[in-house]
Amino acid sequence: MGLLSASLVVPRPLPEVFAFFAEAANLQRITPPWLDFRIVTAPPIEMRPGAVIDYRLRIRGIPIGWRSEITVWDPPHLFVDEQRRGPYRRWVHTHRFRPVDGGTLVEDEVQFGAPGGRLIERLFVDRDVHMIFRHRQQATLDAFGVTAVGPVRVELS
Repeated sequence: MGLLSASLVVPRPLPEVFAFFAEAANLQRITPPWLDFRIVTAPPIEMRPGAVIDYRLRIRGIPIGWRSEITVWDPPHLFVDEQRRGPYRRWVHTHRFRPVDGGTLVEDEVQFGAPGGRLIERLFVDRDVHMIFRHRQQATLDAFGVTAVGPVRVELS
């Protein structure tokens, strides 16, 4: 099982940053273009426990359907989405937000497991997940009009 941890300080207040991530349409905005990511679920999407969101994307050129469910919803501090159908054996993404000096700390933790186990993850998945989250962090900063950045971290273990 893979584990990704990422953190980023966005120099904006907690309510503004949480609201950005709570808007499902912004996921498309911060996802790398090479994934050709599209939300299939018709808007508006009410974020709450039990909300289900369907997507289409391409992984290494292969079209994939993905369904996630919001399993935890605790605004403005936390939410969790879990894959219900998609390319992974397991995908649990925890989003945490907290005020810090200079803005809001955004923390992502993703537990993921690929079909084929850890060897397949190390050969194919780890690098992709790392690149996706590096892009996501830069796209988040761009969305807020931020040019100078504080601490940014993306780690796999």
